[in-house]
Amino acid sequence: MLNIVFSPPLKLPSEAPSKAISGRIAVLVADDTPMGCQLLKNALRRSRHAFDVAACAVTRADVLNGVNLRSIDIALIGEDLEDGRSMGFQALRELHVSHPETKVIILCNFPQNDLVVDAFRAGAKGIFCRAEPFESLCKCIKAVHTGQVWANSTQLRLILGALIDSSPLKVADSNGLSLLARRETEVVGFIAEGLTNREIAIKLGLSEHTISNYLFRIFNKLGISSRVELVLYVMRQREGGEESPRPG
Repeated sequence: MLNIVFSPPLKLPSEAPSKAISGRIAVLVADDTPMGCQLLKNALRRSRHAFDVAACAVTRADVLNGVNLRSIDIALIGEDLEDGRSMGFQALRELHVSHPETKVIILCNFPQNDLVVDAFRAGAKGIFCRAEPFESLCKCIKAVHTGQVWANSTQLRLILGALIDSSPLKVADSNGLSLLARRETEVVGFIAEGLTNREIAIKLGLSEHTISNYLFRIFNKLGISSRVELVLYVMRQREGGEESPRPG
């Protein structure tokens, strides 16, 4: 799992594609300079892909205003904006609350450990390094629009490392009742550590087929459909530092 670069990334069918006018993907571009914004806007418009660059932004306020005024499918936001370092992350956090239907991709100069983890914790659906080819960015936008998470193997390892060092997982409903049985919770914990089905089976003294069945039930209970989505789910659940779930 860890040695696979998700290009194309794993698909998350539970997220429906955004509706763009005339089948085109409405994109908001945000960068720290007007020139950088314009260059990226022009490149996307000239590409062979169905991108409609509906808005450009250079500040956090511009980002929020652009999404408020238009129906934006994908917000492509630089980690730094004109109004300060890491303001792209502030815009991400606010959009995640006010416009959860808009999927955010963070553009970074160097994918530092904390940046990658913080981006996904804040609700990003993808993180893209500026050193990568432009065509890869186009693939990233299209993938995230269809409900996928864009992350390569290095970034996934960083996420897994953050999970291992964080608080125990609590998977409960609104009434505080555990959604997973004890064995299912154990399987989730091993997946968060990056173990394969075979490795989990050996640790628990079970068959790979049994582990696959556990995964199917876990995905069904949590409303997810891939290991990557499960890792991100675990990360967000552990943010609160809550206790482990009670056995079901």
